[in-house]
Amino acid sequence: MSAQTDETFEIKVKEAVTRQMEIYPASTLKDLYKNFFQDKYGPGHLINNPESAANYLQRELGEMTESSGDLIEPTGWEGNFYRVNLSLIKEGIIPYDIFFDAFVRSVNGITPVPVDTWKEEWNRIEKVIHTRLPGLPGYEEDKKQITERLENGEYVGHHSEIFEQTYSPHYRIVGKEIFEKELLPLLQQYLTLKD
Repeated sequence: MSAQTDETFEIKVKEAVTRQMEIYPASTLKDLYKNFFQDKYGPGHLINNPESAANYLQRELGEMTESSGDLIEPTGWEGNFYRVNLSLIKEGIIPYDIFFDAFVRSVNGITPVPVDTWKEEWNRIEKVIHTRLPGLPGYEEDKKQITERLENGEYVGHHSEIFEQTYSPHYRIVGKEIFEKELLPLLQQYLTLKD
């Protein structure tokens, strides 16, 4: 990898970390990991069974009372996906059927990255994070758990308990192109009417 490519990578990782920490200052390394793995793998791990994914989403919407964070957030350093806050569905800004269809189709364009390749990329990302946030609470324990999962061929990570308690996150991942073409206009229309 060239020095310029390395520099671009480092800048983009730092931007993604800064964005996450500004929105969610209680984030741990686990939460940062989740953001970056979502950028690489999208929602694929949630849609092995579309019917089950639909039932889970409907149940979550029914139980949801609040969801903090931005309405939309780009994932990771490449911005391949957006986290879309479920309040957009709950409040009728984006119709459920349109959203769920976009969510399921977001898996179609993904070429799964081998876990070993992702592990190498994560190690580079983690070095940048460590330089930027060396005093992050629970860093070494989180790093150890993430490394063990990757060594076992598992790439999926979960939010930390503190993140869940502090922010009550409710979102789904939608592919960038699908989101910008199909869902963003609905959000923009809503925001225009609201003003």
